[in-house]
Amino acid sequence: MIEYVFAHDPDDRIVAKACELLREGHLIVAPTDTNWVFLGDPFRKNTVEKLYQIKGVEKDHHFSLLCSDFSMASELAIIPDSAFKLIRNKIPGHYTFIFEASKKVTKTLKASKSDRQIGLRFVPEVLITRLIDKLGGPLISTQVDEKALGRTLVGEPIYSYEIEESLGSSLAMIIDPGEVEFAGASTIYDLRAEHMALVREGRGELLF
Repeated sequence: MIEYVFAHDPDDRIVAKACELLREGHLIVAPTDTNWVFLGDPFRKNTVEKLYQIKGVEKDHHFSLLCSDFSMASELAIIPDSAFKLIRNKIPGHYTFIFEASKKVTKTLKASKSDRQIGLRFVPEVLITRLIDKLGGPLISTQVDEKALGRTLVGEPIYSYEIEESLGSSLAMIIDPGEVEFAGASTIYDLRAEHMALVREGRGELLF
C-alpha cells in the first residue's frame, strides 16, 4: 500500500499507522537523504530476519540504525567524547558513523554480536524523524537496491509504484513524499575510540 504525504509535514495519521505496523514486526519503505530504504523495528527478531531474506544477504551483514538524537544513540552505541565533539554540529547530515555496539544492540543484531560494531545515522528528513519520535526508538534500515527489485539496470531512478509491484507482498506500507531528490551515498566514518578513520567519502563533508 502506497501512502502519499508532504515531505515537510507528513500526515500524523499515516505516521501513526506506520509505527503501529512497525511495532507489529512489519517492514515499511520510505526515502531518506540517500535512497529509498526498508525500515523496521530493530528489536523485533522477526523484523531483522525479514530484512536478511528480502536483501538476500548473510547474517553477518550489517544494517544501519537511524536515530533522532544523541540521547537515543547513546543507548545503542558507546560514543567516545572525542567523537561527540567531532560530530555534534554535523548532525543531522549525510553520514554513517560506526561505533562500538551496546549490549542492547548485540542482543538482537547477529552481525553486531559478532564484531560489536553498529552503524548509526542521523538523517535530516522530517518524515524519518517523525517516525522515530512516534515509534519511540530507532529504526533499522537498509537500501532498496536493484537486486531487491530484481532489476538488471543499475543507477536508474526508483519509484514507489515499482517498489510496490516488485516487493508489495513483503511490505506493509510504502510512504511516498512525491518528488524525491537524493543527495547520494553517505560519508562513512569509523569513530570507535581506537579506530577513528574515514571509511568512505560520500556527500557528507570531511571531518578530518
